[in-house]
Amino acid sequence: MSDSHGRRARSFGAVADVYRLARPGYPPAAVEWALEHAPGRDVLDLAAGTGKLTEAILATGAHVIAVEPLDGMRRELAKAAPDATVLDGTAERIPIADGSVEAVLVGQAFHWFDQPRALDEMARVLRPGGVVGLLWNLREDGADWEQRLSQILDAGDVVSAGSEREAAVLAEHDRFGEVEHRSWPNPVPFDRERLLAWTRSTSLVATMPPQAQHDTLAAVAELADTHPELRGRESFAMPYVTYAVRARRRD
Repeated sequence: MSDSHGRRARSFGAVADVYRLARPGYPPAAVEWALEHAPGRDVLDLAAGTGKLTEAILATGAHVIAVEPLDGMRRELAKAAPDATVLDGTAERIPIADGSVEAVLVGQAFHWFDQPRALDEMARVLRPGGVVGLLWNLREDGADWEQRLSQILDAGDVVSAGSEREAAVLAEHDRFGEVEHRSWPNPVPFDRERLLAWTRSTSLVATMPPQAQHDTLAAVAELADTHPELRGRESFAMPYVTYAVRARRRD
């Protein structure tokens, strides 16, 4: 992991409160699909963040162990998902015993991992026949304002390339079998304040120098205040799509 990549991965702890406020949750259908072939419902939520995915897993009736390395995120996670067992740990060194769970899910985080090492660890903690599910909420840039938002944020510098590249990494690992893909529309109602909070929660903005961060937030505020598709509206849809891939551990 490069210094820049590592710094961005660690940036979320300082913006955990706005991350919790602004980021989208996961469609129940996506979580159920990821867990469909799991032999049971002892589930590890790896790099659980503020609990966005944890809550959706708990809603299936699963017992959840949520592992998260950043203190700020873990505090929000404990508040959001009090029924989960919350542990300090990383994907490359998961703090649970061999064969502890029947599924490992990862929401919005696999691109931050040392992926081969993390997959070795996932295989270690899974029971025979256990499953891995990787999920992302990614924006679609269809409308003009969405494209302008991406230009403001220089969204060509995106660390999550989506399901195809990540599925290829999973498929190449010798401890996992065939990889399946699915996606679901996941539009989320936003307003001006949530849009600004969301902007602050991105790793790109969180790691900017103060003046650059100020200028970026000002540009997003101007977009919300002046663009004809946003100006004066109480709410608007942020066009997320949830992508997921899943695979079973080879025995």
